[in-house]
Amino acid sequence: MDLIRLTNTKPIFIYSPIIRPLTCVTTTLQKQNQIHPQDPTSPVLQPQTNPQALNESLLKRVSSILSNPSLDCAKCKELVPHLSPQEFDCCFLAVKSNVNPKTALNFFHFVSETCNFRFTARSYCLLIRLLVGNDLLSPARLLLIRLIDGKVPVLYASNFMSRHIEIAQIMADLNLVSESVIQVKISDLLVHVYSTQFKHLGFGFAVDVFSLFAKKGLFPSLKTCTVLLSSLVRANELKKSFEVYDFLCLGGIIPDVHLFSTMINAFCKGRREGDAIGLFSKMEKLGVAPNVVTYNNIIHGLCKSGRLDEAYRFKEKMVKEKVSPSLITYSVLINGLIKLEKIDDANRVLKEMSEFGFVPNEVVYNTLIDGYCKMGNISEALKIRDDMISKGIFPNSVTLNSLIQGFCKSDQMGHAENVLEEMISRGLPINQGSFTSVINWLCLKFRFVSALHFIREMLLRNLRPNDGLLTTLLSGLCKAGKQSEAVELWFRLLEKGFVPNMVTSNALIHGLCEAGNMHEAVKLLRQILERGFEFDRITYNTLILGCCKEGKAEEGFKLKEEMAMKGIHPDMYTYNLLLHGLFNMDKIEEAGRLWDECKRSGHVPNVYTYGVMIDGYCKADKLEEGENLFNELISKKLELNSVVYNTLISAYCKNGNMIAAFRLRDDMRSRGVPLSCATYSSLMHGLGNIGLVNDAKHLLDEMRNEGLLPNVVCYTAVIGGYCKLGQMNKVNDVLEEMSLHNIHPNKFTYTIMIDGFCKLGKTEEAAKLLNEMTEKGIVLDAVTYNVLTNGLCKVGKVEETFKVCDEMSSRAVCLDEITYTTLIDGCHQQSTATNQE
Repeated sequence: MDLIRLTNTKPIFIYSPIIRPLTCVTTTLQKQNQIHPQDPTSPVLQPQTNPQALNESLLKRVSSILSNPSLDCAKCKELVPHLSPQEFDCCFLAVKSNVNPKTALNFFHFVSETCNFRFTARSYCLLIRLLVGNDLLSPARLLLIRLIDGKVPVLYASNFMSRHIEIAQIMADLNLVSESVIQVKISDLLVHVYSTQFKHLGFGFAVDVFSLFAKKGLFPSLKTCTVLLSSLVRANELKKSFEVYDFLCLGGIIPDVHLFSTMINAFCKGRREGDAIGLFSKMEKLGVAPNVVTYNNIIHGLCKSGRLDEAYRFKEKMVKEKVSPSLITYSVLINGLIKLEKIDDANRVLKEMSEFGFVPNEVVYNTLIDGYCKMGNISEALKIRDDMISKGIFPNSVTLNSLIQGFCKSDQMGHAENVLEEMISRGLPINQGSFTSVINWLCLKFRFVSALHFIREMLLRNLRPNDGLLTTLLSGLCKAGKQSEAVELWFRLLEKGFVPNMVTSNALIHGLCEAGNMHEAVKLLRQILERGFEFDRITYNTLILGCCKEGKAEEGFKLKEEMAMKGIHPDMYTYNLLLHGLFNMDKIEEAGRLWDECKRSGHVPNVYTYGVMIDGYCKADKLEEGENLFNELISKKLELNSVVYNTLISAYCKNGNMIAAFRLRDDMRSRGVPLSCATYSSLMHGLGNIGLVNDAKHLLDEMRNEGLLPNVVCYTAVIGGYCKLGQMNKVNDVLEEMSLHNIHPNKFTYTIMIDGFCKLGKTEEAAKLLNEMTEKGIVLDAVTYNVLTNGLCKVGKVEETFKVCDEMSSRAVCLDEITYTTLIDGCHQQSTATNQE
């Protein structure tokens, strides 16, 4: 469609000021760029060389070749050696009116391919213009594409990024002396090619070409203008669309309904609903009747901005103007109402829609389902889903993603997991939010293997799990004993280009170190270093933890030195780890020196540090040093906890100093430090060791009075006391009490009871308990077996002892030094007894 121009010499702006004049929609246009009708003083295009200065015979030879219906290749070969690209350009321009465009096209192809002749950019542009002028649009388009792409030998004055400007400038100069019809076609061709064939370069190229033409008063057809504007709006290049529209207004162009509708959509997308309404009014004043697309665009924009009342008024207006609402009209209104959680109003629109004969499509259904799901009303969402299926519309990925969020919001995570599995089995697209919600829930439920399954599905779809989720999962997998799966996931993330951050990597390293898997931790660290990551304090502390757990405190100290060399100062946690590691290796003096260093370096030991020191000294039978530190802890007025108290209470109980142990128990109460099962089990154990088992048993009632439920450790301490006294009948009473409270004996309980029966020479009772352990699925170890074999040997049942050893071997329990020593003693005693007889 050709452009309709106003007769006024002064441009009339189609879009009058709403907030500001449309000429200022963007700031890209300045006053000097305003378009006027073609300036009569503009110089007419002149050849680059004066044709009269050229050899007349050369002009005739060029004209003779190009004016023929067919190409004479022999003449071409004779001519080309005598021509430069500039000379041909001049001749071509001079004889263009006599040229056969098809012959010219063949000439260009032949001499460039056969004679390696390079034409000027203007020569190619002139050929394209000739092709367009003769309605040879397909070859003209193809040649233009090859010219832009650099697929033809051409002499350009600029680089690739400016090539479009050079071509457009030449075309514009040629168009200034062309017919208006050809001008429009050339403008159409250039703008359309850049908008479609080269859109991967960005729409800036197309807009640059359009702008250059517009500044010279040259415009494409309205159809091409609409294509360009629509492309810009779809690509969300709203600023560029406003620039193009400014040029149209400055050029005095009257848009049609399609162009008006496109610009209304652009304003709405740019959250400029007021401008969109103003443009709507302007088009009506100009006598351009809005169509259903125009109304839908403005209704959609108003709904998106929450201006529902105005949207309804436009809907009523379109009915009044006898423009029938479409399915899109109703869908847009329903979507707007749902977003504002006006469900009742949305249902009324749905009812009206049905009354007008519109059947809801999957978009309408999905909008309603999504609205109900976001409100947490999953039951209504499921009703809509069922209605959707009954109408023959099967739920798609949008439906199911919404349902997953609805189930999550309603805390029906099991259903959400099932829907997610359904989507995977159907190969439907799944959004990141659906995966994340379900995986996070699985991690909270400690279902790390299931969570890993969904993470792998995310990676298959190139979706990157967020860092928090990955950190939680890797840490959880390690705690669940799935270290190899955690490491495999970390490397899989690397393969996908989703490099885990240092926090996530530290979580994995920590999990490996906690599990004693230093080999994998070191392997992982190498990968981290290779990717340019720098270890932080958390990484070093994690590695020190791993070294200390493996009894390699020396390696931990090397890491501490490396930290200092890299400018990372050890913190209190670093010292705590190393102190704990030294005490575990019975390096008491070294621990004392490290403690002094810690205080000298300005660190303030916390209650955990004191706890480590007190525990270390107590285990090393240096109770006095432990007491001194405890008193120092009190003097520093640090907040005490039950762990520190329990450490000292346990040490006093082992030494039989029950008075001091109970004094600390009372001190705990006075300071408001809660007593724990560990407190009471230590006290019971201590009382049992000195024969005060009944007093220990009374502590069970005291615990219950304080709201503490005795655990199996507490009961085992009491049972141990009775076993030492040989009062096995009272042991049965305790077992009955445990059963009443649904507390089951563990491996330690059974081992203590077996030892009790063996000391009384009741090995048959002891053997029954061993069988009972097996029946209950309790895994037996060498300690339990050794207690029984020792008892059997003491009563001379050596053959039965060997049978027990055979059973140990069959159950893959290694016979240790104690087992062999017991067997040797048993055999020796039997031999001695036989000799005496």
